[in-house]
Amino acid sequence: MRGAVLPSFYKNMIFREKVEALVSQGIADKPAIFLIDLTISESQKIMVTLDGDQGVSLQDCIDISKVIDNNLDREEHDYSLEVASAGVSTPLKLVRQYKKNIGRVLKVKTNAEKFEAKLENANDEFITLTWSAREPKKVGKGKETVEKKIDIPYSEIKEAMVTITF
Repeated sequence: MRGAVLPSFYKNMIFREKVEALVSQGIADKPAIFLIDLTISESQKIMVTLDGDQGVSLQDCIDISKVIDNNLDREEHDYSLEVASAGVSTPLKLVRQYKKNIGRVLKVKTNAEKFEAKLENANDEFITLTWSAREPKKVGKGKETVEKKIDIPYSEIKEAMVTITF
């Protein structure tokens, strides 16, 4: 097999594994930072999305970028690199993200329903949302405000995003 040329599929797989290892190395000394997404396009554009328990600073992105850039050979792979923090419009993907956003209002889509409610709790199996709703009185005419609460398993969440209120 000496001198054999690897098919591009295997080259891309090896390249991805190397980039994943470098990202892991870069965040190893930053325990409050975690990887949300890593994509490598066919044109070798590397896109790393990070989040953090207290957010992600520009310096965090620069540090991770340097670890990756300083350990890849541009002669071997002609790539571009983008390291960014998860933005407000980025859907929540990890349990850790839900836990850091307890107390904030989320828009949550499940297979059956949509909710816009306060994230009251998040554990390893489900989230708890609470909100107020106006419902007809049980006795008499008119409406009353009632407090609602629901537990939603992560497996039922299609998409969840933090809403920004001003």
